[in-house]
Amino acid sequence: MIKYLSPEVLLFAYQQGLFPMAESRSAKQVQWIQPKKRGIFQLGNFHISKSLRRIILKEDYSVMINSCFPKVVEKCADRNETWINDDIYNCYCKLHEDGFAHSVEVWKDSRLIGGVYGVAIGAAFFGESMFSDVSNGSKIALAYLHDRLLKVGFLLFDTQFLTEHLASLGAIEITQDQYLIKLEKALNKNATFADINYSVDVESIAQRSTQTS
Repeated sequence: MIKYLSPEVLLFAYQQGLFPMAESRSAKQVQWIQPKKRGIFQLGNFHISKSLRRIILKEDYSVMINSCFPKVVEKCADRNETWINDDIYNCYCKLHEDGFAHSVEVWKDSRLIGGVYGVAIGAAFFGESMFSDVSNGSKIALAYLHDRLLKVGFLLFDTQFLTEHLASLGAIEITQDQYLIKLEKALNKNATFADINYSVDVESIAQRSTQTS
């Protein structure tokens, strides 16, 4: 148990394959988690259903990065049960200020309707949490995040655990040993999340491994 988090400790932990979780919003301590099975997205293998493809191509929304990082974390924590306590919130906001933590936000009619945030070290992106205030809000955010990571040279997209929601989008589960091998390779390469050369191609995002549902 650790009572206080610092950005330096958190960055070191990620590089060892660990991540923090609190038992509740009011918890004063965090636990360091290293699951035996790890969820990841294989970059280039993100599944888009036909219904999600139609939603993405409709483009009645806008997507931004890092425009309201603290708000995204707040939204992710705004649920009955959350592992994001005050220490975790403050630490990730500091990591964002330091250029390590990033968010993808989905907007519609000036309203934040979905988002995801995580931490980038080298060519590894550690997805932390996501939220959706409308149907498919988080799926749109993940689709755009995956496209960015793929195109700017990331090698690892860590989702921590595999859920039904993530599996429906193509995420898989690997062993901790397999994960650590991928992690080491990704940490030895550099990639820039906010690469100025990245450009959005909505058509290519919507085409990723389209499924029939």
